[in-house]
Amino acid sequence: MTKLSKMSFSKAAAPKAGVAVILTGEGLSLGPLAEEVVAGLEGGLKRSAGIAGFSGKKKTSMDLVAPAGLGLDRLIVFGLGKLEDMTSDDWRALGGAVLAELQKAKADTATVLLDAPETTIAAATAAEFAMGAKLRAYAFDAYKTKKKDEEKTKDLKLTLSVADPKAAKKAWGSAEAIADGVLLARDLVNEPPNVLGPVEFAGKAKELESLGVEVEILGEKEMKKLKMAALLGVAQGSTRPPQLAVMRWNGGKKGTAPVALVGKGVVFDTGGISIKPAAGMEDMKGDMGGAAAVVGAMHAIAGRKAKANVIGVIGLVENMPDGNAQRPGDIVTAMSGTTIEILNTDAEGRLVLADALWYTQQKYKPAIMIDLATLTGAVLVALGNLNAGLFSNNDELADKLLASSKASGEPLWRLPLSKDYDKIIDTPNADVKNTGGRWAGSITAAQFLQRFANDVPWAHLDIAGTAFGAPKDDICQSWASGYGVRLLNQLVADHYEG
Repeated sequence: MTKLSKMSFSKAAAPKAGVAVILTGEGLSLGPLAEEVVAGLEGGLKRSAGIAGFSGKKKTSMDLVAPAGLGLDRLIVFGLGKLEDMTSDDWRALGGAVLAELQKAKADTATVLLDAPETTIAAATAAEFAMGAKLRAYAFDAYKTKKKDEEKTKDLKLTLSVADPKAAKKAWGSAEAIADGVLLARDLVNEPPNVLGPVEFAGKAKELESLGVEVEILGEKEMKKLKMAALLGVAQGSTRPPQLAVMRWNGGKKGTAPVALVGKGVVFDTGGISIKPAAGMEDMKGDMGGAAAVVGAMHAIAGRKAKANVIGVIGLVENMPDGNAQRPGDIVTAMSGTTIEILNTDAEGRLVLADALWYTQQKYKPAIMIDLATLTGAVLVALGNLNAGLFSNNDELADKLLASSKASGEPLWRLPLSKDYDKIIDTPNADVKNTGGRWAGSITAAQFLQRFANDVPWAHLDIAGTAFGAPKDDICQSWASGYGVRLLNQLVADHYEG
């Protein structure tokens, strides 16, 4: 196994030893440095490419071991296709693909020439490439104590050769903070549930103080005073105490209303008395993916010193079925005063968010409020693993999120909200019931949450299909994806800084 131990930027120069990676457009069009590298290749690049059937098409590569005529151990050529068609997503994916190829080759030193025909690759593009490499390098192996000889870790030192290393390093400063936020979110979701309970999770949020984030942790006593019976009802079956972690980044103008990010943090979800089937229940360690995304986003925003005021609030509970657990048929009163009939104790995330949303909008008067939650299986039925569901009471906010989704490479699909759906969660016994049954399950969950957003511009992101278990790709080989961190950071950067 090869681990990315160091990544640095250097002034563009053709490497004379080790592993070199060069980029080519369709038809084997090369940048000047790449031309210099292959100048001594016996038979030339076109001969080798012809033998390998390589033409520089996008997402293709050619690996030449000990290339004759060059002093290199290996020359790896990656196709860009049409350079003008390359997006930020493509450059991140390319960084991941290059890293994977270097790991496969068990390289210990490698130089990537970020050099292209008839153009200079921008510093921001180099940073996107580097982000892709760092995200692909992630592996969750903290609990593996025994490794086979062939799995022994080998360090890789990766140099990115660029036209302007100073500008690239500056761009990478922000991009690395975002990447670190994604990796933090992945770590949190991947951690086993016996290790990461509500208190331990709150402790991870507390560590953001090292970046200048103000963090306050509310315990059960404080939440009882606030009358958060909806959140506390979910936690009452567990011996692990609930927590509400509040993170404040004050990087904007004093007095400017903050952006509020709210996350569902059910550290393990058995379903409670409405217990889930045993098969696959181990995946419910990831039912805190929304809270993980909020912590990761706060890390990214603080790490790059964003000029914005941002609040992160996460409700942390464990949903267990002991003798003190909440029962189907119970009626609880949320912090807002809304009474909720519990029909299914496995529809618990919306109860946690109900109090977290109300607390956030009442105390902090945010400009906008976005919640993230692995909330419903129904969103997987609708969208699969490729898009998260977006619900909003505000078209302008929804449009901003969709634009940021596209720019960040974390896809969203907007689904409807309508008063007509409220009828499905009406009940004669209380103000609302916590589930409307099988039909339109992700929509009725969003309708439920909307009641606790009040009149604040609000969006709900159902990330049950994207936070974990999504198909692996060039920048993520992990069960946990860290979905939401790049999206939230992009939204703040594009619309709420300055």
